[in-house]
Amino acid sequence: MEWNSKSSGTGEYAEVNGLNLYYETHGTGRPMVLLHGGLGSGEMFGPEVLPALAEHHQVILPDLQGHGRTADIDRPLEIPLMADDIAALIDHLGLDRPDVVGFSVGGGVALHTAAKYPEKVGRAVVTSAHVRRNAVPAEMLAQQGQVNAAAAEFMKDTPMYELYQRVAPRPEDFGRLLDKIGVAMAQDFDYSEEVRGLQVPTMIVAGDADMAPPSHYVEVFKLLDGGLRDGGWMGEGRPKGGHALAILPGLTHYNIVDSPLWATTVLAFLDAQQA
Repeated sequence: MEWNSKSSGTGEYAEVNGLNLYYETHGTGRPMVLLHGGLGSGEMFGPEVLPALAEHHQVILPDLQGHGRTADIDRPLEIPLMADDIAALIDHLGLDRPDVVGFSVGGGVALHTAAKYPEKVGRAVVTSAHVRRNAVPAEMLAQQGQVNAAAAEFMKDTPMYELYQRVAPRPEDFGRLLDKIGVAMAQDFDYSEEVRGLQVPTMIVAGDADMAPPSHYVEVFKLLDGGLRDGGWMGEGRPKGGHALAILPGLTHYNIVDSPLWATTVLAFLDAQQA
């Protein structure tokens, strides 16, 4: 895993919801807001992936609250609040219904942005984001329970720590970020109703060995009217909302957004929906 896209983009800050939100702009075309995972930043998208997306779209790459170049504020680190930030960024930039694509925590943010602000979003891609806490195996939940400031010392050789120290406005806040993420992950959640209410075409994506099992993402697809009947010769039996499901072979939660296959899958969904 290499958390440095090495892709040149224009970096700026936007004042939204009391947050000095950093974002970069890459490429040209129909806009796409691309959202990173927990403990990462926009740089975590692989050196092949971001250029592939930016070849076809204008990619807006924010650093979420407390991550990357966006300093934390006195507010819980909660996915619905970060979705409000992305909606505010869309307004700030005057974007016309951009597609919103997110991975892991960013996938949850993409889901909530699309669910709460359908008038602001064209299409959504939700990658490696389980919609119920109990979809994750118990041993993984136990590991998540150990995420707090005390773990910072043991993470000094990780890409997450190296990235934060290199780009964060306050590198000393890494322990605070771990504390906030630990608190957030300890909360029970079930976003099934948000999924069921999605009004924009949405693709659910996961690796075949992701953090939650493939069966969970199939269950999410069923909430979107998918997988309930034969699709039909002309696709007439596909989900009514234009939704889709992709389980990508040979990938895990930790390398899916490094994969050119992921980029190809995202582009195929976003661009086919234009036809």
